[in-house]
Amino acid sequence: MDVAELTALLTPEGLRLLDSLDPIDSTADVAAAVTRLRKDGHSPDLVSAVVGQARLRQRAEAKFGEFAQRMLFTRAGLEQATRLVVAAKHAGRFRDAGVETVADLGCGIGGDALGFAALGLHVEAVDADEITAAIAAYNLAPFGDQVSVRHGRAEDADLAGVDAVWLDPARRTAGHKETSRTRPEDWSPSLDWALDLASRIPTGIKLGPAIDRDLIPDDVEAQWVSADGSTIELVLWSGTLAREGVRRAALVIRDDTAHELTAAADAPDEPVRALGAYLHEPDGAVIRARLIGEVARSLDAGMLDEHIAYLTSDAALTSPFVSTFRVVDELPTATKELSRALRDRGVGRLEIKKRGVDIDPAAYRTALKLRGPEEATLFVTRVGSRRRAILAERVRRPASAA
Repeated sequence: MDVAELTALLTPEGLRLLDSLDPIDSTADVAAAVTRLRKDGHSPDLVSAVVGQARLRQRAEAKFGEFAQRMLFTRAGLEQATRLVVAAKHAGRFRDAGVETVADLGCGIGGDALGFAALGLHVEAVDADEITAAIAAYNLAPFGDQVSVRHGRAEDADLAGVDAVWLDPARRTAGHKETSRTRPEDWSPSLDWALDLASRIPTGIKLGPAIDRDLIPDDVEAQWVSADGSTIELVLWSGTLAREGVRRAALVIRDDTAHELTAAADAPDEPVRALGAYLHEPDGAVIRARLIGEVARSLDAGMLDEHIAYLTSDAALTSPFVSTFRVVDELPTATKELSRALRDRGVGRLEIKKRGVDIDPAAYRTALKLRGPEEATLFVTRVGSRRRAILAERVRRPASAA
């Protein structure tokens, strides 16, 4: 989105036109909407803006639910925005720490600020991109004077009267089309600047979950977060926002239910044991936080291989921190023999999970030439020096652990 499109959109006519559009899910929908709106005499800038926003609103429902239809977005802003359920968890930590005013530095389209404001916190939001700041101001306007949004650099923000900071360093590319988190020295602000600030004022720093762990200071709480099976972020908490005695945490959110595992340090793994009746796949946040050992002990489980993040046990125990599978059989690993074994069992739909082996699950599934009415899960992994193929069926979580 450019300035001309934003100017056309932020008018009564533009916003009414946007709200009147039917959902736009595909490129065919985009083409049809553009053709109809141009035929109706609307300007190219307005048509581009409202059609683009209508499509982004559809995509945003995964993060913002019904609120997405009342918000505006940039593509990069939506990509980087915190899901509303996760933002609410973060906001609760600020509130519980006694924070009344939080500076949201690098606020993006305002996803986290929505969470803060919804819990009654005063928010001073800043974004270095003028268009993104304008969109954040629109999204946060219902909160009135409780929230202020300013166009500016995080490094130049006046923190007088601020109790704590929320910081999301990233590099936004021109055109607001994508974001990059690959090199800390390219982030804006830099990671060094963010960590220095965190040493002086209570701060939450949102980072990508795959960041080099050597960059994490020893005196902060590192919390990895997953939502509905995807590991989405790492947050470093400092000062009063960090919990006493906690340096590693895995927050696992499924739908609206959250479970958390915490520890004072990386947990030692349990010893390797032979394949048992059950196979457990730890959640990505647990793996990133290196708390697999804590989960293993709760399940009376051991490692399948000391270098592979699969657990095995004989006990029929489940946990919100793993996906559990009942082992059906161990099958040959050669494609021809494996294909025959699966066809003999009538397996036509196969979920393939792999670790420690170099295969493309989609190509592998095609090569197996499956047919039949049954479905199953196949783990293709390495145990010691051997490749192993383990057929399993998923154990559904109890409703209380869903």
